[in-house]
Amino acid sequence: MDQQIYQINKPSSMFAMASWAVLAIGVLGYLIGLWNVELMSIGEKGFYLTIILFALHASVSTQKNVRDQAEGIEVNQTFMMLTWAAVVAPIVLLILGLYHAELPLADKGFYGIAFIMSMFAAVTVQKNTRDLVQYKKMSSPGDMV
Repeated sequence: MDQQIYQINKPSSMFAMASWAVLAIGVLGYLIGLWNVELMSIGEKGFYLTIILFALHASVSTQKNVRDQAEGIEVNQTFMMLTWAAVVAPIVLLILGLYHAELPLADKGFYGIAFIMSMFAAVTVQKNTRDLVQYKKMSSPGDMV
């Protein structure tokens, strides 16, 4: 496969901090909401905790695969399809869970927004981290092996 050349720009400190802040706000808001909700059983809370953990891992894995493929690094297509399925599955589970949950509409909206915000922020943080590592490698060629 042909190696494509991409210019890697160093992520700005403000963008990196904003990404981390959005991730923290989204995840902490979601978790605090789960902790304080009185209308859910412990099993339901476990379900919602599991799907956000699953979603965060899946979104970072998918972003890594997409980035690898864009940079010309060989990516197993079966694994790529599995990571995309793993991104879609927790979103569908969240929608179904919230649809059937006996929560006020505002609470359902809060969980949905915090969930999607957290997934997006996880992808952004991973991208910034990878960009920074590659930028440092390109900036100091004497350190490369």
